[in-house]
Amino acid sequence: MSEKTATEQLLENIRAYLGDDLLEITDGYTFPNILIKKDRLHETCKWLKEQQHFIYLVDIFGTDRFTPEGRFEVIYNLVCLRTRVRIFIKILVEEENPAVPTVTDIWKSANWNERETYDMFGIRFEGHPDLRRMYMPEDYQYYPLRKEFPLIGVPGSIELPSTTPDRT
Repeated sequence: MSEKTATEQLLENIRAYLGDDLLEITDGYTFPNILIKKDRLHETCKWLKEQQHFIYLVDIFGTDRFTPEGRFEVIYNLVCLRTRVRIFIKILVEEENPAVPTVTDIWKSANWNERETYDMFGIRFEGHPDLRRMYMPEDYQYYPLRKEFPLIGVPGSIELPSTTPDRT
């Protein structure tokens, strides 16, 4: 019988740690995707860093699934440099009051990723030390990566620079 790979061992550890709060494992991709309950996110990320050695947070990003339940998804791309295992942790976020706990206290690099996700999707990261927009003006009412956002933008919502050269 062959030894377990580092990824197989990790998935076994995650199953044991999360129990019924592990909603889904999709292992058909290059790297496993783990869907967990939102209320277990912070403690699971802390456990992954402290107990499973996932010290490198590569990225956090959002997606708009445009579904009636669990409209948004927030995805955490983590790497364990010790075992060279990469894993994606996913949580679903409802359209009404889209908020998740921040992980900036676990990985300082989460700061800008969370701000960008907030700016583009309107998903708030509770407890974030400086949650404000990155690209759009602070008073901008829309979130450009949501599916209902028009491809040409919202006419008149933001002043755009002139396309005519200044000939003074």
